[in-house]
Amino acid sequence: MALIGYARVSTAEQDTALQTDALGKAGCERIFTDTMSGATAERPGLSSAMGFMRDGDVLVVWRLDRLGRSLPHLIEIIAGLDASGIGLRSLAEAIDTTTPGGRLIFHVFGALGQFERDLIRERTKAGLTAAAARGRKGGRKPVVTADKLQKARTLLEQGLNVREVATRLKIGKTAFYDALRGTGQAPLQRAQSHGTAEVRR
Repeated sequence: MALIGYARVSTAEQDTALQTDALGKAGCERIFTDTMSGATAERPGLSSAMGFMRDGDVLVVWRLDRLGRSLPHLIEIIAGLDASGIGLRSLAEAIDTTTPGGRLIFHVFGALGQFERDLIRERTKAGLTAAAARGRKGGRKPVVTADKLQKARTLLEQGLNVREVATRLKIGKTAFYDALRGTGQAPLQRAQSHGTAEVRR
């Protein structure tokens, strides 16, 4: 079993010495480092550490927040390590996934991550239901607003065809036809009488 260290600081002004000293004292035979924000998805040092380790090795970090940018991301990394037969040890939190107690803690973290995702789904569903009850629908706003549709009807009444109306209001003909269909047959018949060529295309 080899202990492999990983240290990360957010900016070049910060120093990894505190972390690397602690990792060295913990017995790490090799230490990989990154200088970048934890929110950055691609971290060369971490990728190199992952590629270097083998089944039975242990990745050692000074603190958990040096490894994952969020709880779900941290759990994802741990799952990847576990699938490769690699353990994780965090010095500050005294967590070691190679022990029964350490594995239990990360099972709890995994449950919390799933709970968080379920809460987000429930809140989204509740928000959409409440919006629908108020007559609003989720998704993108319509291209042809009620105001534009009223202006379009006025222009059609004045003798403009569908293409001319769509150009003047800066809307697509397809979106315009869809909006007219949504208001009933009468507006659509008027649009066809002024823009038969467009309908056939």
